[in-house]
Amino acid sequence: MSKRSYRKSMPEAHTYLVPQLHQLDHQLYCNDSNPSARFTVQNPNGGRVLIPATYARYCTLESSSTTRSSNNASSVSFSDGSPLSQQDCSSYQLDQHQVLEKGYGSPISGSCLTDDKHELRNKLMELETVMLGPDSDVIDRSGVASPGIDSWRQMMGIASKQDLRQGLVDCALAISEDNRPKAQYLIAELEQMVSVSGEPIQRLGAYVLEGLIAKFNSAGSSIYKVLKCKEPASSDLFSYMHILYEVCPYFKFGYMSANGAIAEAMKDEDRVHIIDFRIGQGSQWLTLIRAFAARPGGPPHIRITSIEDSISAYARGGGQGAVGKRLSKLAQSFKVPFEFHSASMSDCESQQVNLGIRPGEALAVNFAFILHHLPDESVSTHNHRDRLLRLVKGLSPKVVTLVEQESNTNTAAFFPRFLETMSYYTAMFESIDATLPRNHKDRIHVEQHCLAKDVVNIIACEGAERVKRHELLGKWKSRFAMAGFKPYPLSSLVNATIKALLEKYSDKYKLEERDGALYLGWMNRALVGSCAWT
Repeated sequence: MSKRSYRKSMPEAHTYLVPQLHQLDHQLYCNDSNPSARFTVQNPNGGRVLIPATYARYCTLESSSTTRSSNNASSVSFSDGSPLSQQDCSSYQLDQHQVLEKGYGSPISGSCLTDDKHELRNKLMELETVMLGPDSDVIDRSGVASPGIDSWRQMMGIASKQDLRQGLVDCALAISEDNRPKAQYLIAELEQMVSVSGEPIQRLGAYVLEGLIAKFNSAGSSIYKVLKCKEPASSDLFSYMHILYEVCPYFKFGYMSANGAIAEAMKDEDRVHIIDFRIGQGSQWLTLIRAFAARPGGPPHIRITSIEDSISAYARGGGQGAVGKRLSKLAQSFKVPFEFHSASMSDCESQQVNLGIRPGEALAVNFAFILHHLPDESVSTHNHRDRLLRLVKGLSPKVVTLVEQESNTNTAAFFPRFLETMSYYTAMFESIDATLPRNHKDRIHVEQHCLAKDVVNIIACEGAERVKRHELLGKWKSRFAMAGFKPYPLSSLVNATIKALLEKYSDKYKLEERDGALYLGWMNRALVGSCAWT
């Protein structure tokens, strides 16, 4: 049967065409004189096809905007309308072949529109002829549609049903299979469905789509660097991170579980040395200092050594010196003997000589949301992830605490990594929605500057440029065991304290103790895991 005879039995075609009528009529059938409103793709039978080019919009992550804005094809432009320049950053130029020319369409003229259903169907048939070729068979004699037409029917169904989640999944699959025409089509449709101010899936979808566009154009590294370059002032970033810390219990859970293990291990010690990799704002240690202050028999002498690189230091709002002053002031108010030392270096550069080890001190080492940044054997022959664990074991610590996101994105290929990212961050965005009102003036800032860059990095980047490499707690346990550590039992008091904390939040948060570790999740999805070692 020929393709044209098959088309006569396609009533669903009109269902899809109606919502796309203005765009198809104006951009494909009215000979629009604006070439920037189109791009070309190769059809399966040779030749080139004109398709509306509304999809290639990169930077929705600028905090002041909730809509996408036009940008020049040769450089990245942000929602304030100004292109990223040499003065803004290092001018991450994107190749013309990587970023397709785009246009956003002028107002549609009514002269191209028609109410004739037969004419609409004829126009759809013309579009199919261009896309699939005039002579190809789309079904066989038994009436079974070809894979090609099934694929396009599936895409049409996504658009008509407005199924954003499935559309994102199908787009990622198309990219993983290098089906560029399908990916282009889906990106254009998804652009119309995402919003940084909508439902959780719409907000997450906006950032996921940024990652997919960057992946599609092999521009993940460039986009991630641009987003890092456009971070807000450190004081503002500090404020956004603090809001996230307050509205989601994940960080408090991790810090409280780690502090409980340290307090239990050090209950009889007079001098305590804590090495903290990437201390951040130092929020974790406020509660521990208070706990030590209330210890029967008086508090121990506490010394904290902070290991921090210059890039991570940006988020602290004042540097490690400011963190040390805040902690020292608090310790003084509680009459706790206290010292603070800092070492500026990357975690990969850490050596024993940098850690300030002194005899007579009981040592605790804290890895809270840090180890997933280190490359392992799949990235570098140096395997800094396991090297650092062996280094710490050689220091004979009394306790080592581990807190990590419960996600599996380290060595996964692109498509399973995408599915895992969607699952993880869907739960994260839904949990934010339960606490932070959707109209909160800082909610968009929090999601954009604290979460969006991670989403883009996980989805779009590969190799050493993908710095967010999470592993499940089971894998971390294997790494610690291989380095010579043994599990340190968790205190029942810690569980009770965390349960009391969760009473202040939604009842959809779930706490679970399993195989010597604590997990906190949203509904049925574990998001953070915590355990201790010796």
